[in-house]
Amino acid sequence: MQNQEKKHFHNIGAKVLAFAAALALMPALLLSCVAWRVMDDLPYFEQEYTKYAVPETVHMDMTELLRVTEHMMAYLGGETDSLQIEAQIDGVQTPFFSEKEIRHMVDVQELFAKGTILRNVCFVFFVLVAVGLLFSHKTEILLRQLRWGIVVFFALALAFLGLILTDFNRYFTIFHLIFFDNQDWILDPSVDRLINLVPLGFFFDTVLWIVGVFVACNVVLFVGASLLLRRFGKKQIQQS
Repeated sequence: MQNQEKKHFHNIGAKVLAFAAALALMPALLLSCVAWRVMDDLPYFEQEYTKYAVPETVHMDMTELLRVTEHMMAYLGGETDSLQIEAQIDGVQTPFFSEKEIRHMVDVQELFAKGTILRNVCFVFFVLVAVGLLFSHKTEILLRQLRWGIVVFFALALAFLGLILTDFNRYFTIFHLIFFDNQDWILDPSVDRLINLVPLGFFFDTVLWIVGVFVACNVVLFVGASLLLRRFGKKQIQQS
């Protein structure tokens, strides 16, 4: 009887740990999708810049604009210490970023760095838990909790999205007030070039791509976990 109770409590602990690992995997995947889309992908920026006539808006040719973009991404990735770069604008060599934009991008770079740390920690946590459960012959628990983690995360995400859509501007402002302790994020498109690099359509396309790839990854994980559970069965997996 004591052995059964002990096994029962061990299984409960394994389920809690597996569920926590599954939830941790979600932001790790999402942040990886963000990095994949916006870092080191100049062809995507060129495509979007062309689509929304960004070179005409900022009065630069595409080659020069992509050079500035590459430098900006290198700065956000921590590959260079200085954001400022000179560029040909209306045929005149001039610094691209204003002091306000530079201050704002310092804060954005810090967010990127924290996001990278969070992504790595979440991935490591998931891998350690997954390996531990596999070696403990609790693969079935891992697969089932992975599915539950995906379902719960998307339920919470949909509820959060519904809340945001009730008043997008309000929650957009709240987001910036939470993550920025100044007003440098409020940019003027008639003065600040940075905001003109990512018009609303560009932003929408990028978010749609990130969400689409993130959802696809989770569908693959959910279906894969379901197929493994169905093919091998609970007893066979536990004995593997």
